[in-house]
Amino acid sequence: MIFLRRAVQVAVLTLVALPIAAVVAAPPAGAAPRKRSQVEAEAEAGALARRMLVQLKVARPLSLRGYSHRRFQPRWAHHKGTCDTREVVLARDGRRVRRNAACHPVKGLWYSPYDGRWLKSEKQVDVDHVVPLAYAWRSGARKWSQARRRAFANDLTRPELITVSHSANIAKGGQGPQSWRPPRRAHWCRYATSWITVKHHYRLSVTRRERVALLNMLRTCRG
Repeated sequence: MIFLRRAVQVAVLTLVALPIAAVVAAPPAGAAPRKRSQVEAEAEAGALARRMLVQLKVARPLSLRGYSHRRFQPRWAHHKGTCDTREVVLARDGRRVRRNAACHPVKGLWYSPYDGRWLKSEKQVDVDHVVPLAYAWRSGARKWSQARRRAFANDLTRPELITVSHSANIAKGGQGPQSWRPPRRAHWCRYATSWITVKHHYRLSVTRRERVALLNMLRTCRG
């Protein structure tokens, strides 16, 4: 009888404990979702870029006739008082940036993702148009209004403007991904997704060689 009574008590305690354990094991309601890792974010960006790339018109490049840098950018547009677009990008991309009364950076530290260099002087960096202005002209911007070309050249919303080393910017020039890629392979995924995002937003065309080059670069997106 004693053995039977103890067995019944153990069974009852077990049944009572199970719901408590289940409640403890269950995640709390409204718990914050797990943060995505860099690898997951890069893989998702690459997948989205592939979908956007399929939607871009494939066409032969237009003539460069009539192109001039001034057709896009007589000067950098102004934002927030005395700060122009270039100064805004340098402040955004730099570390410990100090500016004078005219908003011009006088001190700071900048990283160039194209070649992996850290630069301590504003004179060593450039603000690069990811899709070069001349390249955009041949991809369809030739038919745009002056106002739209100016908006493109000063776009702070899309990933069109980035701080890079002066030497990398000179090496790139007005070339597309079929002719030039960042020397730092680790930046290929970001470069390709940025290029495609800009072209997709502005409905610019791509050439067949350009499309192949972009797809090859997207293969470096981890995931």
